Amino acid sequence: MKRKRTESVGVPPMAELPQAEILDTEDIVRQYVAGEYDLICVLGPTASGKTGYAVSLARKIEEMADGGIIAPGTRGEIISADSRQVYRGMDIGTGKDLEEYGDVPYHLIDIAEAGSHYNIYQYQKDFEKAWNEIRGRGNIPVLCGGSGLYIEAATMGYSLPDVPADPELRAELEKEDTETLMNRLASLKKLHNTTDFDTRKRLIRAIEIAEYEKDNPVSRTAVLPKKTYFIGTLVSREERNRRIDRRLESRLEAGMAGEVRKLLDSGLRPEDLIYYGLEYKFVTLYLTGVLEYGEMKRLLGTAIHQFAKRQMTWFRGMEKKGVRIHWTEV
Repeated sequence: MKRKRTESVGVPPMAELPQAEILDTEDIVRQYVAGEYDLICVLGPTASGKTGYAVSLARKIEEMADGGIIAPGTRGEIISADSRQVYRGMDIGTGKDLEEYGDVPYHLIDIAEAGSHYNIYQYQKDFEKAWNEIRGRGNIPVLCGGSGLYIEAATMGYSLPDVPADPELRAELEKEDTETLMNRLASLKKLHNTTDFDTRKRLIRAIEIAEYEKDNPVSRTAVLPKKTYFIGTLVSREERNRRIDRRLESRLEAGMAGEVRKLLDSGLRPEDLIYYGLEYKFVTLYLTGVLEYGEMKRLLGTAIHQFAKRQMTWFRGMEKKGVRIHWTEV
């Protein structure tokens, strides 16, 4: 059953939101157990309720096991797909809300030091390990998050090589026109993935990897999910914006500025925290005297609203690539 959304009279038309479905989570779990899927993914923009939905799904799995519907002892385990919740000590600003998980096992949270630059290759390797271990225990992995790049790395079969950056080569390549870069890449490898040409940045990175692989053995991921059931948590733009604003107030009252101050006092440089963007960028600018409190709050709120829009744009882009996302209102 689907419900159609309409825009308010007099309001300029915006990109249409996906149509919501009423999902039968018990049936989704049955399909997973039957082998139709090897991963369940709950995705959505910030403040859309995806963590709560993923936790409720994990609890449904346990209820089904207790009721004899699926194998006794089966549990749902959540794998985070959040690019900032990997860092220890960055709790309020990233909205970890660990109490929401209760006794539901979770993975890939608090696995890196604040100040480090955890990357997509590390995430894919860590995801692969967690996913295999969960399935090895006979449990059901539930990927949950809003970082589109991390979700795609886990579910769309990308085999990411562990290749370090080469600043000198990048500087050399930046001087070349796009056609020259394309020809150089074609001379280094057989081209299967046309996304190498999406942007100059991606094209240069592809050449960097190919040049490195000529003389160096490269470790790549081996086994990743092939059949993911995607669930998207859907809220209206108005409700999402209200939630973002309420949540920002709550995080500031909970001591978000104190959290950032503690990180700075531990020896992290302001630029280390600004690198992480959003809360850590703007609160750091406030604490270092660049912004007044009111200006910080206003700019941060605007940035989070814009971030949520970009997340939705990414997920709709996944659909254009052929990914079927089952959107549901939470």
